[in-house]
Amino acid sequence: MTNKHQAKRLLVTGGAGFIGTNFVYYWLEQYPDSRVVVLDSLTYAGTRSNLDGLNDHPGFCFVEDTILNQEKVEELLREEQIDTIVHFAAESHVDRSIYGPDAFFETNITGTHSLLKAAKKVWMDEKNLETGHRFHHVSTDEVYGTLELTDPAFKETTAYQPTSPYAASKACSDHIVNSYYHTYGLNITISNCSNNYGPWQFPEKLIPLTISNLLEGKDIPIYGDGQQIRDWLYVDDHNRGIELIINDGRVGETYNIGGNNEQANMSLVNQLCGEMNTRFPESAYHPHESLITHVADRPGHDRRYAVDTIKITTELGYQPVETFETGMKKTLEWYLENLPTWEVTVDLFGTH
Repeated sequence: MTNKHQAKRLLVTGGAGFIGTNFVYYWLEQYPDSRVVVLDSLTYAGTRSNLDGLNDHPGFCFVEDTILNQEKVEELLREEQIDTIVHFAAESHVDRSIYGPDAFFETNITGTHSLLKAAKKVWMDEKNLETGHRFHHVSTDEVYGTLELTDPAFKETTAYQPTSPYAASKACSDHIVNSYYHTYGLNITISNCSNNYGPWQFPEKLIPLTISNLLEGKDIPIYGDGQQIRDWLYVDDHNRGIELIINDGRVGETYNIGGNNEQANMSLVNQLCGEMNTRFPESAYHPHESLITHVADRPGHDRRYAVDTIKITTELGYQPVETFETGMKKTLEWYLENLPTWEVTVDLFGTH
């Protein structure tokens, strides 16, 4: 069977969230004749207005519902003649998973299984698209556990060792997706990405939270010594990787998508402070580094993540377009240019 797949009619779960929003805009820019149906339950991190720029696009449709509603998903697959599911919908914030893991297991495990059951039933059991379908599952590097400073980066063959309820829920969902390939022959692919950043990210994550607090003169909390290292991936570089996997990736395979850019949290925050010092030298909060405050480290905090991208690079020709400097510049400028929307999001964050 060929690995080539022509994705013409997509169901994008979690398409009103951070990465999903960026993916929908990216995909319709690249493939304006596509049909893209977004399914999102609009939890705290999903905002319908994120997609307002597509309201007049003839290929765009938004449906408010949950991935747990298998009957609704089946209905959409049939009525919209969906040939590709791109599954972003997930609870994704580690801190929230520590204090409220139930939602993570329900959405990330049960919800993913509900989607798979719907896909198998409509595409395979009913023989609507027995061969011409694709289920792409978006996962995380956190399923692999943690690395020491000198350890080699995670490969697709690295054994899973999740350390948080969030990571455990994603690891479980990865295994379930793989099982539907091996047991039922569902055409699946999986991507495990490193830390994303860019427009529309909810301000509970490090970069948007830091920008928000810098603008408002609030303390910037840094866990422990701030030397936790992450590989930072600009969101549209992530979407380029997903595009390659959907179109040309081998069915049943997993691909790591990374930015090849490891940064310690403390270094990243200092860079943002320096940028704000340059842009706002007259600010009452200058120098902005004065807002940094160290707080107790969170339980089970992984020290380092990094992914080996040799597989996706050699097989599919993937290369990040953005450097950390260009990606951060775009990110900061987006938040500064979208202050009215951003301020509403910050207010929402304060209520959770």
